Amino acid sequence: MGGRIDIAIVGAGPAGLAAALLLHRAGHRVTILERFEAAKPIGSGLILQPTGLTVVGALGLLDEIMALGSRIDRLHGADARTGRTVLDVRYDAVRGGRFGLAVHRAALFELLHRAVVAAGIPIETGIEIEDLESGGKATPVATGGRRIGAFDLVVDASGARSQLRRFSRDPSEPRPLAYGAFWASLAWRGEGFDANALLQRYDRASVMIGVLPIGRPDAAAGPMAAFFWSIKPDDADMVRAAGLGAWKARVAGLWPECTAYLDQIENFEQLTLARYGHHTSRMPAGARLAVIGDAAHSTSPQLGQGANMALLDAAALAHALEREADVAAALAAYCRARRFHVRVFQALSVAFTPFYQSDSAVLPFVRDRLVATVAKIPPAPQILAAMVSGTIVDPFGRVGLREREWQSRADG
Repeated sequence: MGGRIDIAIVGAGPAGLAAALLLHRAGHRVTILERFEAAKPIGSGLILQPTGLTVVGALGLLDEIMALGSRIDRLHGADARTGRTVLDVRYDAVRGGRFGLAVHRAALFELLHRAVVAAGIPIETGIEIEDLESGGKATPVATGGRRIGAFDLVVDASGARSQLRRFSRDPSEPRPLAYGAFWASLAWRGEGFDANALLQRYDRASVMIGVLPIGRPDAAAGPMAAFFWSIKPDDADMVRAAGLGAWKARVAGLWPECTAYLDQIENFEQLTLARYGHHTSRMPAGARLAVIGDAAHSTSPQLGQGANMALLDAAALAHALEREADVAAALAAYCRARRFHVRVFQALSVAFTPFYQSDSAVLPFVRDRLVATVAKIPPAPQILAAMVSGTIVDPFGRVGLREREWQSRADG
C-alpha cells in the first residue's frame, strides 16, 4: 500500500499488541485504545504452537519468550480411574523438530507490551469503545459518546465480548459452551509430572483436570504451572457452597499427585472461572474495520489454538495492507487469507470438544476404546501432531510468513 495510514487498534491483548508492532514497523501511524485503566494480561497459561511461535519470531521476540516459557513436547491424557492412556500427541510425529512453548500469559503480554512502548506506539487507556462511525474515515466512539479521532482503519482486537464486530459484513455472536474451567497459576511441583508435557486426567467427559508447566511470568520469578478443572459455569456456585475441602477431596481422589497443587489453593478466590463460547465470522471486516482474534472467532481451548490464531490474524492483516493498493482491497485480502485455516480449526474444535467436555456417556467410551487405539496407527499420530501444531492446513503462505526451522532452535 502506498503511503502511511492512521490505524486505531481496540484492545491491548496479544492480538492487538502484535498487530500494533507489525503495522508500526510497516510505517503506519498506530494508536492502541484499551478499556482498562492500565493494560494488563487476563488468564493463566497458554501454549504457543509452531504457528504462534513463527509470528513471535517475525517480531524478533522469539529468544526472549523462549527464555521464559516451558518447552512442550507432548500432550498426554489418561482416564482418572483406570490409568488408561486416551490421548498421546507428540510433536515429533511430524518431521522438523516442532514443539510447543507453554507460557504464562503475563510473560507474553509483558514482552509484547514492552516492545510496543519501546517503539513509541501510544496506548490510550480507560477508553471503552462501544460504537463506530464511518464515512470518509472511521471514528471509534467511547462510552458516553466521546469520539476518538478519525482513522483510515480500525482494528477490533477487543476479544470475545467485542462491541464492534456488529459492524462487520457478517457479524456473529459467541454461542456459550456448556463447560468452562476453574484456572489457577501455581508454583511448579515436578514430582509425578513431566516438565515438557501438558498432562490431563479425565472422568468420562464431565471432568477434565490438567497441569501445564508455563515457565516464569518474568525473569525473577520461579517456574509455575497452570492448573485447571473443567466445570459448568452454572455449577460454580454449587461447588463453592459445598466448600473448598470437598472440591479438593474430589480432585485428589481422581488424581492424587495433584495434592502438591491443591495445597497451594487456600480459597476459591485463587481460582478464576473461565467461560467459553464458539463463533466464526465468515467475513471479519467491514467499512474501514478489521476484526481479529477472539472478536472474529472464539472456541473451546481444547485444541490450544486461540492465541495462535489471533497472532496469525495480526500477521495476515499486516501482510494484506502491505500488498494491496487500498484499505478496502487489503480487508478483502485479509479475509481470504485467513478463511480456510480458521474454518478448518473451528470445525475441528466443534468435533473434538464433546469427547473431552460434555455430558455424553457414549463419546468418552468411543474416545477411550476406539479413538485411543486408532490414534496409534499411522498416519493418525502425524495428523494429531499437525492438528495441535496448527498446521494441518498451511497457515503461513497466505499471511506472508514461512515456518522457521524448528530443529535448529530445539538443538540450540
